[in-house]
Amino acid sequence: MAQKDRPRRCPICGRAASLEAKPFCSPRCAQVDLGRWLTGAYAIPATEEEPGSAEDDEEAR
Repeated sequence: MAQKDRPRRCPICGRAASLEAKPFCSPRCAQVDLGRWLTGAYAIPATEEEPGSAEDDEEAR
């Protein structure tokens, strides 16, 4: 319950979030976050499998 009592912080700048731009503090921080998503800054790194490893798994079954 302590989580609900504490005000949320803007994930971009750390200021208190506003109701109009929730979970951000301002429309500017919301736009910064959107820009990061669109440019791939938040991309999850992928690991490439070795060629043929998927085929080997299917043959083992």
